[in-house]
Amino acid sequence: MAKSTFSGPVRSLAGFIGAGYSSVVSLTANTTITVASHAGKVLLCNDADGVFTLPSIVVTEPTDKGDPNQLCNLGAQFTFIVVTAATDMDITTDGTDKYVGGAYTGIDDSAAGKTFISASSNDTFTQNGTTKGGLVGSIVVITAMASAKYHVAAQLLGSGTLVTPFADA
Repeated sequence: MAKSTFSGPVRSLAGFIGAGYSSVVSLTANTTITVASHAGKVLLCNDADGVFTLPSIVVTEPTDKGDPNQLCNLGAQFTFIVVTAATDMDITTDGTDKYVGGAYTGIDDSAAGKTFISASSNDTFTQNGTTKGGLVGSIVVITAMASAKYHVAAQLLGSGTLVTPFADA
């Protein structure tokens, strides 16, 4: 089925199934993420030192809210799952957009873990496979929530003395 657009609410009494070959995208090199190709899909991070750049958040209200070609991308969600352990894996914004939210990092050989909250200036999220998380199975969900604000919810797997994955470019 081709791309479909609805301008009103859609109701399913039996649920929606987001599954199939095109529901998963393997990121094997530095990638500029787009809404059309990556939003709502599972993004498998297969590049240990990849840089994945999020699209700029566009909040412009369209004159025709039913226009399938509108540029507003509020609500776009990107789910990154680490498949190849990170060494220096970055999820970055355009520099204007910033992160709000947090990341929990669990230690692979201990019951202890730590939660990190983003600072208002953070626009980079880095995993290194140890102290900043990024072991296989780590997951980061990023949502365009408002003008210049991406929400981050992450559950990372790491080791050693944990430090924040959030930083400024």
